Amino acid sequence: MTVEFTVMAKERGQKVIASNRKARHDYEILDTYECGIVLVGTEVKSLRIGRASLVDAFATVDDGEVWLRGLHIAEYEMGTWTNHEPRRRRKLLLHKGEILKLIGKTKESGLSLVPLSMYFKDGKVKVELALARGKRSYDKRQALAKRTAEREMVKAVGRARKRGGGW
Repeated sequence: MTVEFTVMAKERGQKVIASNRKARHDYEILDTYECGIVLVGTEVKSLRIGRASLVDAFATVDDGEVWLRGLHIAEYEMGTWTNHEPRRRRKLLLHKGEILKLIGKTKESGLSLVPLSMYFKDGKVKVELALARGKRSYDKRQALAKRTAEREMVKAVGRARKRGGGW
């Protein structure tokens, strides 16, 4: 008599759950960190179907621990009374040295901790956290003008190549 077991394949690679595209527009990114995050079961199930939003999320350092606030993970539809609160604060997992560095930088120079993206990495949920400085409105305009100019240059080069002529 033989018994067969089905073994689930372990997840490999990265799968992005949510990204905060506006953060790169509103902030100047100085440094990034990859953090683990403490979640409950229904939150992970909701994330697997892609139901999260980083729009209003930010991180704070309280009593030597890093907390993610404002992250919205929708309630799991199949959950029962054990379902989670959509906007509760969640603990981020970092090394002690990284936390001490973040404490120093956020206190001294008025920098912010902003989540850039949330993704699955080898089956575990990770958060890309950025140490960032807020941009002024004129900085945003300059960045937009620079991107527009670069886009126009690429188009001009493409048109020149298409015509077959040189400069």
